[in-house]
This record gives sequence, C-alpha cells and structure tokens, in this order.
Amino acid sequence: AEMTHLQAGLSPETIEKARLELNENPDILHQDIQQVRDMIITRPDIGFLRTDDAFILRFLRARKFHQTEAFRLLAQYFQYRQLNLDMFKNFKADDPGIKRALTDGFPGVLENRDHCGRKILLLFAANWDQSRNSFIDILRAILLSLEVLIEDQELQINGFILIIDWSNFSFKQASKLTPSILKLAIEGLQVS
Repeated sequence: AEMTHLQAGLSPETIEKARLELNENPDILHQDIQQVRDMIITRPDIGFLRTDDAFILRFLRARKFHQTEAFRLLAQYFQYRQLNLDMFKNFKADDPGIKRALTDGFPGVLENRDHCGRKILLLFAANWDQSRNSFIDILRAILLSLEVLIEDQELQINGFILIIDWSNFSFKQASKLTPSILKLAIEGLQVS
C-alpha cells in the first residue's frame, strides 16, 4: 500500500496494526478525512477550531474509522471546550496551576509503554494536597498531557491507560469531589 504523508514516521508494525485493528486504509485516508470534514456544516452551533487532516485523523483513529462516530467525537471535543471556556484559558504547561499539578505528579507519565505500546499515566489520589492543587487544575493538567501526547501518531494508534491509585484516599479529600466536578472530569476524559 502506498504510504501517505499522514502516516509518515510510523513503523511498519504500527501501520499494520492500524490497518488490522482500526480499519485504517492509506489509499482512502484523505477521502475518509474529507467525509468527516463535510459533516461540520451540520453543527453550526459549534466552533470547530481545527479541521486540518492530521487533527481529524486523530478522531477517525479513536473511532476505528467510523466516520459518523468520529465526527460525533470531534463535535463533542469542541463543544466541551466551548461549554467550559474557563478550563481552557491559558491551557499551557506554564500556567501556574497546571505547572504545579504536573510538578506534583498529577499526572505522572511513565517513561516506558506497556506491552501494547500504550502510554501510561499514573495518579496517586492520596498525594492530592488540596491546599496546593485544585481539582480543576489537576483535570486541566491531565487533559493537557493527553493533548500533548496524542500529537504522537504511534499513541493515536496504540492508545493510553490512565491509572488512578485510590489507596489511602481520605474522606476529607473525597468530600471535595462533588458530582458536578466528577461529571466535568468524566466528560472531559471521554472526549480527549
């Protein structure tokens, strides 16, 4: 199969894995992407801030090249950002809140991948010092980490694991996790 520039830098093994597990076909990659892009007009209520090939490809891979599913995820991704504007203000590693969370290991990103080639993010809930890190900053730090890591094509195909160790997590710490804040976290992680 011809190598498209969109797959540049991928190992032959990963390209084969994408073909077998994600239904990725280099010959029609551009058509697949264009078909998702053509759906954008159906959601004028959402500002699609990025519509380049590489970006849309992320969502196709996340949904095994089901175009309508990929588009739904793309729409949810921008809708979540639109509905939670404050969370994405100064959404950079040098933002003081995000920087502090990352420094404190929320999340920690392991150097090595697992046996499936997945990147492992790790959080020890008991280490959460609420006087230092707000839950929102930790969530922002996780979402930013995923955003940066997902630029890596190998990881788009292999994926991630987020491991949260809840041992020794105190009732005092848990009391800060309101239903609305947990909903925000779950929705954010679902569309990332």
